[in-house]
Amino acid sequence: MNLQPTYTLAASPQTGPLLRGWALLSRGTFSTAIFLIDVAWIIATSFFTGVVYYHLAYGDIGLVSAYVQVGVLAASIFAISNVFRGEYRLPNFFAFKPHARRTIQLWNVTLICLLMLGFLAQISVDYSRGWIVLFYFVTLAGLIVLRFLIVRITAMARAAGLISAQRICLIGTGAHIGAFIQHYEPWALGLNVVGCRFLTPVAVTAPAETRQVVLDRDLAEAVISVRSLEPDAIYLLVPWSATDVIDRCAKTFLALPVEIHLGPEQILHKFDDVELAKVGPLASLQLTRLPLSRAEVMRKRFFDLVCAAIALIALTPLLIAVAILIKLDSPGPIFFVQRRYGFNQQPFRIIKFRTMRAFEDGAIVLQARRDDPRLTKIGRWLRRWNIDEIPQLFNVLTGDMSLVGPRPHALSHDHDFEGRISLYARRHNVKPGITGWAQINGYRGEIDSDEKIRKRVEYDLFYIDNWSLWLDLKIIARTVLSRTAYRNAY
Repeated sequence: MNLQPTYTLAASPQTGPLLRGWALLSRGTFSTAIFLIDVAWIIATSFFTGVVYYHLAYGDIGLVSAYVQVGVLAASIFAISNVFRGEYRLPNFFAFKPHARRTIQLWNVTLICLLMLGFLAQISVDYSRGWIVLFYFVTLAGLIVLRFLIVRITAMARAAGLISAQRICLIGTGAHIGAFIQHYEPWALGLNVVGCRFLTPVAVTAPAETRQVVLDRDLAEAVISVRSLEPDAIYLLVPWSATDVIDRCAKTFLALPVEIHLGPEQILHKFDDVELAKVGPLASLQLTRLPLSRAEVMRKRFFDLVCAAIALIALTPLLIAVAILIKLDSPGPIFFVQRRYGFNQQPFRIIKFRTMRAFEDGAIVLQARRDDPRLTKIGRWLRRWNIDEIPQLFNVLTGDMSLVGPRPHALSHDHDFEGRISLYARRHNVKPGITGWAQINGYRGEIDSDEKIRKRVEYDLFYIDNWSLWLDLKIIARTVLSRTAYRNAY
């Protein structure tokens, strides 16, 4: 069976000198080069911003050695931290999006460390606050621009076949190799597939005696091919249930100076955050992670408590005024209380201003719709401007809800939607919110089709998978200011 190389990447004759120079960097020297670029930029901006600022503000260049010392210290904190975080690894530079957030976070930490060191050494008064602010913003902007340029150059070099994170050879059945390439597109990850060796299907599925003969023949040919290709790693793409095949392949390729990887089982294509977890000698594949870590839960809860308490104090006059209007408008209680599902599908009672003459909370709950005859005069206005939701701040204080999260539905609706929409129950992996990502994107109001609830669930799951305090702040701001958040408010 002949070797069938799937991808052969060669440099184009028209490749520019910049890309050719970039390609000369090995993975080790690539990391070193980016490390040195960061260090040089931070020290250079510290020097130049210091000279410029003092010249404009005081008419002289100031103490040059002091600027350089601050630059060296800042560069050391920033760059060494990036080394320990694995930030300079080549695969990180195949996409720009993650860099901005990580760079801003670490540069903020660097500034805090500088200020703390200056305070402890009692030298902070020796430096102008204006220069520190200028140094902070100029350096940060430059670091982000540098990241963008490096990613672009690396992407062009990768597309031209001049650079790759790893040269790999795929070993397995044709079906498994095809599925692996189709799903993961390894070239997009910086993996250069230098060749494939297809195992005969009977070598995996046939009875033991036949399988052994065919497998030994295929592996003997594969060893010759892999030895000539000299890849960095071999990916074994066979079913994990074929343990004897995996064991035989591993023993055979141990004779070669390559890494041996057991490729992902096809069931793992359904999970985006699979990782190897180890507890002492116990190794397992972690298919999913907690929606929020313990630290994230604590940060979100602290944020909720502080903001909800402040909001209730500030909105007390409005609460009193609305309560009076509701009593004057129609007979009945001021508040509407209904059972909803919260975190981990635990029921709680949600509190809202009463906007209707109906109080359903049973097996059948009619959804509110446009021009609903059950709405009171004041209730229509309260719903239009989301004011009926304000009492849920009390639910936030008691811990049943969060300021931001998937909007809770009546129990009967939850049961219905869960049976119709896959992964609907994942919405309960975090606390429900007064507002949410789906709401500010216009997915609220009556649900009269599977498509509407499917889109709402899609947005809710995006929020769960991408949670951050910054995202919560963005959603709260858009809830108040964006016209989209008021769409379908009835």
